[in-house]
Order: sequence, then structure tokens, then C-alpha cells
Amino acid sequence: MECGKAFAPEPAGGGAEPRTGPHFPTVVAMMRTLSSATVALSLMTLAAPTASATPPDAAPHWHYTGPAGPAAWAQLDPQFAACSTGRLQSPIDIRDATPAPLPPLEFGYGSISPAIVNNGHTVQVNVPPGHVLKVGERRYELQQFHFHTPSEERIQGRASAMVAHLVHRDAEGHLGVVAVLLQPGEQRSGFDAVFEHLPQRAGETLTVENLSLDLPSLLPATSRYFDYEGSLTTPPCSEGVHWMVLREPVRLSPRHIKAFRRLYGSNARPVQPLNGRPIKVSP
Repeated sequence: MECGKAFAPEPAGGGAEPRTGPHFPTVVAMMRTLSSATVALSLMTLAAPTASATPPDAAPHWHYTGPAGPAAWAQLDPQFAACSTGRLQSPIDIRDATPAPLPPLEFGYGSISPAIVNNGHTVQVNVPPGHVLKVGERRYELQQFHFHTPSEERIQGRASAMVAHLVHRDAEGHLGVVAVLLQPGEQRSGFDAVFEHLPQRAGETLTVENLSLDLPSLLPATSRYFDYEGSLTTPPCSEGVHWMVLREPVRLSPRHIKAFRRLYGSNARPVQPLNGRPIKVSP
């Protein structure tokens, strides 16, 4: 299947909700007792590029290694309880996927002038309103994308060099994340433009004059994908996230992969139990 039935991006302000709040890796907790309205107000960086991408001062400090690493996330704050008690956690090792007539991913992406943020855990690019993903009857809007190394997702037990998570939200606050696997290669993609301008300090936001990022160039040529229900891969590990993992990888310069690893080392959560969840795959 071709890379979605691409359509023109919608103009900014076309009914999109205001973008405020902390960034994706530190999205506030979505405990099961919270109302959906509260969740919608508390989701991650559903923020404009001008909004702060650093964690709030009161947020517990978590890491990928050491005493505050993934095994301890649930003990850092009661709001992080799902990191250990959740049954639908991400990432997963994708095995034995069932072929299914999944709806095509219809990307309505355009070009942006990116705000590139070093949030202390990853590099994140905040996206202004108007860039849409349609999956069947559901309409999502792209909020931001960020990176992990190695890829958090495994395919038949194997990780890719990196992964980009393209974070979308619908009008009701539901999250849909498209995972783009990244492998070393010299064929350029839109990601290379981002990695040529990595902010070096935590909390730093870099806006490059005259840099235009073509969002469709972030995507592979085909949009066949794995589909499953999961969670955020960082605290508070909130569940109810629709994951769409693209099967075809995108190439990223080896020097850019090395540059990212120099900044962050490994920033991937370990694979979580599947607990009987179905995994579907488009033909």
C-alpha cells in the first residue's frame, strides 16, 4: 500500500484544540479514575513550539538507568503506578501478528519550521496545528515527534538502530502514535535535517532560520503497519494509546545516530509483557 492517501494539510486553526501542557515524555498521569476530560487537559506536549518542553519543577525525576530507571518508575510517584501494574504496556516485541484489513494511514502532512527541543530525555520536534492523520473514521492531529535508541519496539526480537515516535491526538484526547523505525544508511530523509541541528543542552530549544522541514519526507514509501493497543513508554505509562508501527524502515545517516547516542546513550524502555493482546498487521 502506498504511503497513505496523502491529502493536503489543513490550515492552522481549523478546529484544533489549543496546545498547552508538558512534553510527551513527561505527560501527566492518566490514572484510571480520571475523567476523559481531565486526561485531555493533561496530555503531553501537545504544546506549541513556544511552550516549555522541560519537565515541571514538581515532577519526579526519572531516568533510563540507575536507581530511577525503568524498574523503579512506579516507586517514584503514585501517579506512575501503571508502569508496574498496567496490563497494556508499551513497548512490545512484535511476533505472530495476524493479517487484518486495517484502514490505510492517510497522512495530511505539510512543511513546518521546526522548533527542536532537548528535553533532557530525548530530542523532540514540536509541530504546529494543521498536520493530520486519518485512520478510518478517526482523525488525529500531529503534535510532536521524538526519538529513542535503540528502537523501543522489537520485531521478532530484533531492535532497529533508532525509532521516531510521531505523536498524534484526536479531538477527544485519544493518542495515536506512529512508530518509524530508523536504520543506518546514506539515503537522506527529513530526519537528517533535524539531526544536523541537535540542541546540546537539556532545556534548550533551537529554531533554525530558513529551515523548512517537509513532514512527508519522514515517512517510508509504503505505510503497511502493525497495530496494537498500548501505553506511553515513559512515566506515567498511561494506557489507551493506539500504536501503529510502520513495517518499512527509514534510513538515517550513521553519523547522526552516533551524535544522538553521544547525547543520550540508550533511552529505550525495556519490552513489556504482551498479556494476550492481539497484534494486527496490514497486508
